Amino acid sequence: MQMQFRSFVLASIAASALALSGCQTIKGWMGGGKVDLTGAQEVPPVTTAAKGTANIKVAADKSVSGSVATSGINGVAAHIHQGASGRNGPVIVPLTKKGDGEWLVPAGAKLTEAQYEAYKAGELYVNVHSPAHKGGEIRAQLKP
Repeated sequence: MQMQFRSFVLASIAASALALSGCQTIKGWMGGGKVDLTGAQEVPPVTTAAKGTANIKVAADKSVSGSVATSGINGVAAHIHQGASGRNGPVIVPLTKKGDGEWLVPAGAKLTEAQYEAYKAGELYVNVHSPAHKGGEIRAQLKP
């Protein structure tokens, strides 16, 4: 009986390790996550007390989901742009304003193949625009 219990425990540990190693694979398929938006990351840099947090995910099928939360900013627009760190680029996904300081990736948002490759190279960013800083007040590069 004790031998069976020990075998069960060892099998459970092995199954757990296998499941956790699979999570790393899944993480590779669905990149992204939490990033902090600041004025220092804007191009050119902006001196501001505004800040934000974006939680943007890009799936292997190139679908995009997530949200941005901000404080200290009168945000009038928010977007995902294509552009490397230190460079500005075109809007590729306009975000929808849900409420004060809250933006959502619209349902059904999807990257093109070229945009997905740019994402994997770390060349997409999210930023929030304000009346005082029409080109963007706070920004963060998305992480693949």
